[in-house]
Amino acid sequence: MRHHAEGIRNVALVGHRGSGKTSLNEALLFEAGVLARLGSVGDGSTASDIDPDEQARQMSISASLASFEWAGRKVNVIDAPGEPSFVADALGALRVCESAVFVVNAVMGVEITTSRLWKVAAQHDIARLLYVNMLDRERADFFRTLDSLKAAFGQHVVATEIPIGSEHEISGLIDLVDMRAYAYPQATRGNATEVPIPDEARPRAEEYREKLMDEVAEVSDELMERYLEGSEISHEEIVDALRRGTNHGSIFPVVCGVAIRNLGTNRLLDAIVEDLPSPVEHGAFETDEVTLEPDESKELFAYVFKTRADPYAGRINMFRVYQGVMRHDTQLLNTRTHQKERIGQLAVSNGKGTTAVEELGAGDIGAVAKLKETRAGDWLAARDEPIRMPADALPAPVMAFAIEPKNKGDEDKVFTALRRLQEEDPTIDLHRDPQTGEQIVAGLSQIHVEVIVDRLRSRFGAEVTLKPPRVPYMETIRRSAKAHGRHKKQSGGRGQFGDCHLEIEPLEPGAGFEFVDVIKGGAIPRSFIPAVEKGAREALDHGVLAGYPVKDVRVRLFDGSFHTVDSSELAFKLAGSLAVKQALEQANPVLLEPVMLVTLSIPEESVGDVIGDLNSRRGRPQGMEPAGTMTEVKAEVPMAELLGYAPELRSLTGGQGDYTMEFLRYEEVPSHLVSKVLEAAAQEAAVPAG
Repeated sequence: MRHHAEGIRNVALVGHRGSGKTSLNEALLFEAGVLARLGSVGDGSTASDIDPDEQARQMSISASLASFEWAGRKVNVIDAPGEPSFVADALGALRVCESAVFVVNAVMGVEITTSRLWKVAAQHDIARLLYVNMLDRERADFFRTLDSLKAAFGQHVVATEIPIGSEHEISGLIDLVDMRAYAYPQATRGNATEVPIPDEARPRAEEYREKLMDEVAEVSDELMERYLEGSEISHEEIVDALRRGTNHGSIFPVVCGVAIRNLGTNRLLDAIVEDLPSPVEHGAFETDEVTLEPDESKELFAYVFKTRADPYAGRINMFRVYQGVMRHDTQLLNTRTHQKERIGQLAVSNGKGTTAVEELGAGDIGAVAKLKETRAGDWLAARDEPIRMPADALPAPVMAFAIEPKNKGDEDKVFTALRRLQEEDPTIDLHRDPQTGEQIVAGLSQIHVEVIVDRLRSRFGAEVTLKPPRVPYMETIRRSAKAHGRHKKQSGGRGQFGDCHLEIEPLEPGAGFEFVDVIKGGAIPRSFIPAVEKGAREALDHGVLAGYPVKDVRVRLFDGSFHTVDSSELAFKLAGSLAVKQALEQANPVLLEPVMLVTLSIPEESVGDVIGDLNSRRGRPQGMEPAGTMTEVKAEVPMAELLGYAPELRSLTGGQGDYTMEFLRYEEVPSHLVSKVLEAAAQEAAVPAG
């Protein structure tokens, strides 16, 4: 049976790694009756972490979709990874859901990934609800966490329930909407028992109930007037005000529980269907080209937000229907390729399994396999409409390895598998190094690349080896220099002649390459000048210090000569290349290294050790601030000093430290290290590729 948009809730489960999203997803499925028992992340038995690499690492790597019914509504939950290396799936989940449940560890409070994804959710105008998890842990504190949420996300963060007890003594919850208390003695479905609000908890419950009503009353002038007059406001009115306020980002409700004990899960499900908007309530989706309404009577538009590479089923595409109805055994147009795709069996996920469906209506989410050319980021539509989803800013890959097959003759197999994985994860960068001919795979971290290698083996049977990561050094110049390049060859018959005078000049960092033609009087015919520029560009691809690309240089072509018969584009390209190489030698060339902005989340007691280690790596701390029970440290560090940093940070912080890094700028390599880099580059160049 097709669900109409009014009765659908699309929810992304997002948050920092280790906050318990997968355990919460498991509890939601269990409470909704989809699962017969609660699985555990520790033994790999959860419904969403189905890949062997997820089970081995005890962490989500890919987003998973699960659908179920609660209180007469269909709920689509996308459990998104919290590890920053796999942020693309989290961004994809936020892109296609009206709502997000931000899962927060009650010990750690607001962490790096939570803050970053919150900003993305705000940009997309997504309704946000916060779930404070792990309240049974030592040092867990709901009220301290609530204060940190308010500090991070504003004063409109408001609790709609509070816990009874703390740490291992937590026993239930108090619903602040209706001022009722519930006890949870066991982890079974329907185990919540209404009990009197404990006397010791009542003063705090009344305090936070008043804070909730202050927020609810601000949703409308009528409610505010009645609230100030002391009139009774009904349950339905409070719920309606919460939903309207949450939908428009003026209220951010906070609920709580213990996912692994199924404590509070039923209350969260109620909050999802009562406080979060349906596709209809959230409103039309607008792009620069079209406005799409969750209306089943209109033409179909569906967006593919995730592609999974399967060696047997081919591409499995997860999609969101924005308008119209998608039906089994029909044909649609891919608006990127302008080709028709036959829609085969549609499916919805219900834990580890899937259920075939005949159709999915506006606002719904599902999956389809075996589409020929469709991949994540594509639109499927009833007509060939030029439509584009606004792109999310994906972090740039920073950890690069040279990759080669273990077995001779497997090059095509490995390359094809890598391309399939890149369709699944757009943050993977694949390219061939023009200097060495090596195939380079780059990811957001060392663990990211390790997962790529694991999936090549487990999914595609492709065994590969990795060489140590390469630092993408570059070169530039510090002063201007002029040079004369001449290519002249005569060997009988028509010869070759190209002659040019040019000057190279340093540009501001980040300016790139600039070519300036100031030839006068026809010294070089206009038809040959592009060839000079091409030769100059090719010469700058390989600097004179160690063969690294040269950046931030202006080439000014100011004179030359030609032969009416022997001059050619090739001759002038070679002349331009010769002149640039000569000029580089005289222009005080220097070596540049990439510098990264590193953001670390570490325990307070480890700050001294971590800062000392960063200093030893030529790092420059930029500041620190508390982030819940952790400390956030920002530092600028050369990439060369961060290779293999993850295990060192884990050692320094007892396994609790985490970091992300992003490219900042290039800086000159210190003089005492230049010879070491040049020697390593020479040794690498001496080894034949492959």
